[in-house]
Parts: sequence; C-alpha cells; structure tokens
Amino acid sequence: MVSLKEREEKVSLAIEIAIKVGLVAIVVYLSYLIAKPFMAIVVWGVIIAVALSPLIDSLEKRFGNRKKIIIAITIAVVAALLMPTYSLSGKMIESSQTIVQAMQEGNITIPPPTEKVKEWPLIGEKSYAFWDAASKNLKATLAPFSDKIKEIAGSIFSAVGSGLGTIFMFVGSMIIAAVFLIGSEGAVKFYKNISRRLMGDKGDEWANLSALTVRSVVNGVLGVAVIQSTLALIGMGLMGVPLAMVWAVAIMFLTIIQIPALLIIGPVIAYVFSQGSGTAEVIFAIYMLIVGASDGVLKPMLMGRGVDVPMLVILIGAIGGMMLMGMIGLFVGAVIFALAYTLFKFWIAEVEEESEAKEA
Repeated sequence: MVSLKEREEKVSLAIEIAIKVGLVAIVVYLSYLIAKPFMAIVVWGVIIAVALSPLIDSLEKRFGNRKKIIIAITIAVVAALLMPTYSLSGKMIESSQTIVQAMQEGNITIPPPTEKVKEWPLIGEKSYAFWDAASKNLKATLAPFSDKIKEIAGSIFSAVGSGLGTIFMFVGSMIIAAVFLIGSEGAVKFYKNISRRLMGDKGDEWANLSALTVRSVVNGVLGVAVIQSTLALIGMGLMGVPLAMVWAVAIMFLTIIQIPALLIIGPVIAYVFSQGSGTAEVIFAIYMLIVGASDGVLKPMLMGRGVDVPMLVILIGAIGGMMLMGMIGLFVGAVIFALAYTLFKFWIAEVEEESEAKEA
C-alpha cells in the first residue's frame, strides 16, 4: 500500500516534470517563431552549399586555398544576380514612366498589322482586326478592357516585386552557403551527429543519402533548364529571332523556378508567324512546342541519377514537395520522400532478418 508521503512525492515529481516539459515547449515554440522568418533563406543556403560542395572540393584540390575560392565564387554569383537586376530595374522604371506619360498625352502609336497576320492559324482574322483598330485609336480599342488591364498590370507589378524579393533571398542564401562551405567540416560533423542521434547506426547513411538527393535534384533542375534553353536558342537563332540569347536566358530562368517555358515560347512563336506563315514557321512552332514540353521527359531521365533510390521516388517527392511548399519544396520534398523510402526499406529489411532468424 502506497503511503501518503509517497503519493505526495509522486504528485510533486509529476508537477515538476510537467513544468519542465512546459518550459521546454515554450522555449522551442518561441525559438521557432524567432527563426521562422529566416528558415527559407537558411534552407536555401544549405541546399546551395550541398550542391556546390563537390565543385568546391574539386577546385580546392586543383588550386588550393578553399576560402579564397568560395569567396570568389560567392562574389561572382552575387554580382551576376544583382548587376542585371539593377540595370533591368532602372530600365523598367524609366520605360514605365515614359509609357505612362505617353498614354496621358495620347502619343502612343502602334504600327498597323501586315496582311500576314490574317494567315495566323485560328486567330489570324480576329488578331488582325484588333491590331488594326488599336493602330487607329488605341485608347478607344482598349477602353472596354480597362479593368482587366489594371488587374493584369497589378499582377505584373506584384510578380516583379516577388521576383526581386526572390533574387535578394538568393543573394542572402548564397552568402549563408559560403559560410557553411568555409566551415564545412564542422557543418558536416554537426549534421551527422544529428543523424546518428535520430537514426542510430544508420545515421551516416541517412546523412549521405540526403546530400546525394539534394545534388541529384539540383543537377536535374539545372540540367533540364540548360538543355531547354540551349535547344530554344538554336531554334530561335535559325529563325533569326531578335534578342534570341535574352529569350533563351529567360527560358532557363523560368525552367529553374519551375514555371513553364511556354510563357516565353508562345509569344516567340507568335512573333515568328507575324513575319510569315510558311513551312519553316510551322516546323519552328512544332519544334519550340516540343522544347517547351520536353521537361516532362528530361526530369525523369536526370533526377535520381547517382542515388540508390528509385528515380520515381525522387520525382514524386520533388513534384509533391513543390506543390506543397513552393520552389523550396522541390528539394525538401525529394529529400524527405527519399529518406522515408529508405527508412521503409530499413524496416522491411529488419522484418526479413527477424523472419529468417526464427526459421533458422
């Protein structure tokens, strides 16, 4: 029989444990709230560091001085992101002011369409009629669409603002990645210690798998972007499309951030058809549409290479993660799904070992 004193001691111990658990929960929750604004940028920093690590190691073996290599690459990437952004932002602001002023003064003129516009498939006659009316009286032609134009303009400015925010986030992530890469030994050791704590003997394997998965997804994303933009550049170059290199870079950027390249390819095809509608233009349109849709074939081919996990698992994790968490989910989802698959495989293997042991 439990004495009154023992009961009081148990109640006191239970209260003490509850208080400690509550305090720990409060600390963890407040820490999460404090870290939440920086989580995305830090996760991106980790992803970039993991992706660049093999390249940095290779350059270090060849040239030595790891720190200088990392700083040089970081400065080059940050400059490559910020300089065009600054230049384009200035031109966009200047162009916007010019357009607004011209619209207020009624000085905007649109050249009349050529007869070839009528030959566009399906939309030729309507496009010609609208274009011709706009060239004669732009203000009256666009008046019925004023609300829609305002809505689209707001969406465009919002997208531009979001794009600038994304660029600045990548700049910050690149700097964080540089910090991780400079202190890579400590960062790797810390991650492996966490993995061992969570997975025991399988911790090192888990840590290696997550790094390989991130690199596989990065290689797949960049590989698809480079292939699509290169194929598009070849097609546009053969058809003499103005600023073909600019459109190719835009296609590569859209593909990297998982936006369909057809957003650029569609207007390019329309421009080519405005110059003519012969066999060459039709072949070009078919070719460019195939290029725009090629990511559906290329992703399964490139993602999952070099990882001891089925390609389908990586692909489902990447696509599902992106649908759930946006661009960052492309990498996080693939890692989580690959680790979940590996954990499931470990569990099945243990069941088989126990079954074989019982039979023996």
